[in-house]
Amino acid sequence: MPYPLAPAEPRLRVQRRARHRRVLVAGDAVRVAALASVVVGTAGFGPVVGAVFFLVLGGAMLARALGAPRTLDVAFGVTTLLAAWAAALDWYRALGWLDLAVHLVATGLIAALAHLTLVRLGVAPPPDAAAADRSQRHRPRLGAGVVTSAVGVALATLWELGEWFGNTVLDDRIQVGYTDTVSDLAAGAVGAVVAGVLVARGALLPRVRRWTGS
Repeated sequence: MPYPLAPAEPRLRVQRRARHRRVLVAGDAVRVAALASVVVGTAGFGPVVGAVFFLVLGGAMLARALGAPRTLDVAFGVTTLLAAWAAALDWYRALGWLDLAVHLVATGLIAALAHLTLVRLGVAPPPDAAAADRSQRHRPRLGAGVVTSAVGVALATLWELGEWFGNTVLDDRIQVGYTDTVSDLAAGAVGAVVAGVLVARGALLPRVRRWTGS
């Protein structure tokens, strides 16, 4: 009589842990690249560019501290690092479409990370929170999507204000202007709405909980 087959669940758990470790390594590799970019950017392009890379490193470290889902962690780090290098190397001037693409993608990822921060701090409910009162119709994921979209639009607006300040005070190479500002805001708003939809569907923030302090 043949022996019964071993259950597949332990093997699946091992495979999931292996995939998770690989993505963690990828996320940490992005953080190492961001740290190296701080040094290279400061030495090669000056303190303003170095400060931009320092912000990228801070964002990547924040994603790790928040325990961001692996897909969001890697996508956020790679996107913001590429955006910073594109600014340092003047790729936005050479490729007109790149600025809008970066605003769209980066704003969406930043909005999702901001929503995760609110959840961890207990300011916003988790996207998959159960309804406290069954007599009422609660839609936590829809609410999470709305919050993510709204935060993303607000952050896109603040970014444009920061670009104006940077062009006026720090470095006139920073691109500003009516058309540039409006198109960047439009791309950022689209990215924020897309991120909101993904959060509402459980794609970017599948399961998150607030910090309990324990």
